Amino acid sequence: MTPYDDALQHASQYALMTVSLSKVYDSNGVQVRALDNVDFSVDRGEFVSVVGPSGSGKSTLLNLLGALDRPSSGKILIDGVDVFKADSDEIARIRNLKIGFIFQSYNLINRASVLKNVELPAIIANVGKEERNKRALTLLERLGVLDKSNTTPNTLSGGQQQRVAIARALINNPTIVLADEPTGNLDTKTGSEVFGLLKELNREQKVTVIMVTHNHELASQVDRIIRLRDGRIEKVVAG
Repeated sequence: MTPYDDALQHASQYALMTVSLSKVYDSNGVQVRALDNVDFSVDRGEFVSVVGPSGSGKSTLLNLLGALDRPSSGKILIDGVDVFKADSDEIARIRNLKIGFIFQSYNLINRASVLKNVELPAIIANVGKEERNKRALTLLERLGVLDKSNTTPNTLSGGQQQRVAIARALINNPTIVLADEPTGNLDTKTGSEVFGLLKELNREQKVTVIMVTHNHELASQVDRIIRLRDGRIEKVVAG
């Protein structure tokens, strides 16, 4: 029995676990192995950064962890549930309820108010209007943008938009938050503030965060760093 066979029996104790996770693409008849037997687990309340050179597999990994793409082989378990054993509707439900997303480009809807942007995942989850409104306003206040509730995202600064995106990611109390270069479009000062907010939420509310970043200074300030190279884990080190 391998260490991961043993760990698999206790998968529910982890926020997330991957087992022999692989992704192979067909490129003009040539098989490209973007991820190759990746094994790791993330404890509840842990803050993990994923780093590596371009082409190392970071984006592929994040897409798989977010159930936006299917692996070629291997498993992803969230709260002990094997995500890709589920049917398409259940995968969509897991994505909505258990995973919060923060994107480099914010991905907010400019024709909707800030409040409606934050509420959107809760609307999809059929949370009642009063409850989702309460959750959204509480998060916007916590993140310092409550006064922007009735404005549209395109009137906000980059830092304010990312705060709104963080609120949206947290609205359904997800098991994990996946942050894809969350400071990539921000200046150094604003980026540090946004990263500080993520660390604060992680520390105070035990939000589990997996962050892909090119910023090695930020990456070193978390609990663990997973270094990818050529689709494999090269090293896992303490932050």
